[in-house]
Amino acid sequence: MKRDPIFDILFEPVKIGPVTAKNRFYQVPHCTGMGYMMPKTLAAMREVKAEGGWGVVCTEYCSIHATSDDTPFPYATLWDNEDIKAQALMADKIHGYGALAGVQLWYGGGHMPNLLTREISLDTASSMSRGRIDPVQSQAMDKADIRRLRRWHRDAALRAMQAGFDIVYVYATHDYLLSNFLSREWNQRIDEYGGSLENRVRLVRELIEDTKEAVGHRCAVAVRFSADGAGSANGTIDNAEQRDMLEMLTDLPDLWDINITDYSREMGSSRYVKEAALEAYVSYVKKITGKPVAGVGRFTSPDTMVMQVKKGILDFVGAARPSIADPFLPQKIEKGCFEDIRECIGCNICYAYDARGVPIRCTQNPTMGEEWRRGWHPEKIPEKQSDDTILVVGAGPAGMEAARALGQRGYRVTLTEAAMEPGGRVALESHLPGLAEWRRVIEYRDQQIERMPNVEMYLNSRLTAKHILSFDFDRVVIATGSHWRRDGAIRWSPPLPVSGFDNEQVFTPDDIMAGADVSGPVALFDDDYYYMGAVLAEKMMTAGLKVSYITTEAMIGAWSRYTEEQERTQTRLLNLGINLFTGKTVTGFDGDSVELTCVYTEKTLRLSTSSIITVTSRQPNDALYRQLCSDPEALNKSGIKSVDRIGDCRAPGIIAAAVYAGHRLAREMDAPDSGDLSFRRERVTV
Repeated sequence: MKRDPIFDILFEPVKIGPVTAKNRFYQVPHCTGMGYMMPKTLAAMREVKAEGGWGVVCTEYCSIHATSDDTPFPYATLWDNEDIKAQALMADKIHGYGALAGVQLWYGGGHMPNLLTREISLDTASSMSRGRIDPVQSQAMDKADIRRLRRWHRDAALRAMQAGFDIVYVYATHDYLLSNFLSREWNQRIDEYGGSLENRVRLVRELIEDTKEAVGHRCAVAVRFSADGAGSANGTIDNAEQRDMLEMLTDLPDLWDINITDYSREMGSSRYVKEAALEAYVSYVKKITGKPVAGVGRFTSPDTMVMQVKKGILDFVGAARPSIADPFLPQKIEKGCFEDIRECIGCNICYAYDARGVPIRCTQNPTMGEEWRRGWHPEKIPEKQSDDTILVVGAGPAGMEAARALGQRGYRVTLTEAAMEPGGRVALESHLPGLAEWRRVIEYRDQQIERMPNVEMYLNSRLTAKHILSFDFDRVVIATGSHWRRDGAIRWSPPLPVSGFDNEQVFTPDDIMAGADVSGPVALFDDDYYYMGAVLAEKMMTAGLKVSYITTEAMIGAWSRYTEEQERTQTRLLNLGINLFTGKTVTGFDGDSVELTCVYTEKTLRLSTSSIITVTSRQPNDALYRQLCSDPEALNKSGIKSVDRIGDCRAPGIIAAAVYAGHRLAREMDAPDSGDLSFRRERVTV
C-alpha cells in the first residue's frame, strides 16, 4: 500500500549536527530492566525497533562512573573500556537497519544510594537520597569533584564514540545531578556554580562544550532538559527560568530532547494523562532554538504526530511506550497499515517491571523483552507444524491473542465466547473510570482476527464438555478467565471467609461491572493493591454514594507505585471525599456495620455501612478444563490430542500476563518439548 502524502513529513530526513536521521521517528532514552546485566537481550530489543523503522534508537540511562549506581535497577554503563564491547553490540544492531544510535550519559547524584558499588555519591550539597528510602547522604561537591565529573563525562563520551554511537547525551533532568545544579531550590551553593542563573547553568554548559570538543566532529550532542520548573502544579506552568536557560544555551547542543519535571505526567498512565499532554509545556522551545527538538506525549495517532511537526512543536516525534507496544509503528504508518498498529494503552506495565528490576514487558506486545531469550519477533511467527484444528474457548485477552497468533501461523482456529461481545475482563473493565483506552487490547485483536479466513469467532456460545467432545477438533485451549472471590479471604492469612460475607449486600467487582444495584454508604475492602479498588471507589463516589476505602496496605493501590499512579490515585480519592482506612483488614460484617482490625495492633473499630465491595483475590474458572481432563478415555475417543488452559483460567494475573500466555501457547503449539527451560539465559562468563 502506498503511503498517504499527508504523512510524508514524518519520513523526511533531519540533520542533527554531523549526523542525519533518516526520518522523524525518535525512540527516546527509556529504561528496560536489562541494562549492563543483559547486553544480548537489550541489543536484540533495540535492534527490532531499528528494523521497525525508527530513525533514532537510544539507550536507557548510561552511568559514567561507579559513584552513579542505581542497583537494584539495571542501567547501562560506560565506566571503563570493558563496557565498550557490550555497547557496541547494540549500536551495531541498530546501525544494521539504518538508524542512528544514541546514548544517554548519566550521573545520578544524591538520588543514588550506590548499593552495589558502596561508593559515595556526589551532589551540589550533602543531602538525603531522594526517591529512595536508604539512610545515606551524598557528599557535597567541591571544585576538584566538579573537575573529576567533567573528566568522567568526557571519557564516557569518548568510549561511546568508540562503541559506535551517533548521538551522545548530556542528561540534565529527572532530579539527577545536573538538574540539581540548575535548580533554584536545590542548588544553594555560593561559588561560581550556584546562586545566579548563569552560575547554575555553568556545569551543564561546560559538559556540552566538553562533549562537543571530544566527540562533536563525529557525534551529535543532545541535551535532555525539562521545559518547566519544579513549581508547575495544579494545571499551572512555571517555565520562566527554563526559558532563560534555553536562551543561554540555545544553539550550543545539536539537539534538545525536551520533557517536563513531573514524571507522573511526562509518562503518566492513560487513567490520568492523555496523548500529546505535554504540548502546552514544550511549545515555546522551538521559538528559542534553531536546533532540532524531540519530545514525547505517548503519541499513538499518526495524525497527531503530523500536527506536532506542522505546528512547530517538535522536529522529532519522540516515543518510549509507543515504541514498546509496537516497534514497527513507523513502518506501518509508511505502508498505510494503520489497522495493524498495536496502540499503546498507557497502562505503564513496561515501566512497572523495570521498577521491579526485571526486563520490561508490554500488555499489547507480548514479544517485548523476549526477542533474544525466546527468539520472538513482534511481526514474524513460525508457520504451523501440522494441520491440526484448534478450538479456543473464551475470547478474553488470552483467548483472543492465542487465536490471533495461531491464525497468523496458519492453523484453522475456532474461537468461542459465552458473552455477546469479545474481550472478557477487558471489555468489562474498559467501562470503569479512566480505563477506556484499554479497549485497544480487544480492538487490535478483533480487527486482526476478522481479516483471517482461517479463524472463526462465535459469540454468545457457551460450551460444555459434552459440546466439545462432540466436535471434531484436534486440540482444545481453555481460556475461560476467572472471577473475583466474594468471601473476603486475603493474601497474608489462610484463605478463610470473613464472617458475614455471605450477606446479599456483599458485592464483588464482577457484580459492579454487571450493573449491581448498590446502596450506600459503601465500604470497599481492597487487598488487591492495584487499580481495581480505586476505580470502583471512584465509580461509587461519582454515583452519589458515600465511600470508605479500607486496605491492609499502608497506602492506596500500593502496587501502582510501580506504574507511577499511586500518588495521583490517592490524591484523587482524597479530593473526591472518600474516607481512607489504611493498615486495616475487615474481620466481620453484620449488615449494618463492618468490623475493622488494625494489621499492626489488632485493635478493632466498627464502621457503619450498608454494603461492602470486596476486592481481594480471584478464582480460576477452570471447571471446564478439569472436567475435560478428568476423562482421558473420552478425550481419546473424540480425537482430541491435547487440552491446555491459559491466562486467568490457569492463574489469575494482570492483563499483560493473559496476553503473554495466549501468545506463548500459540508459539509453542506443536513445538518439540524444550525441557525444563524454554528460554536462553545470559550468563556471566567464568
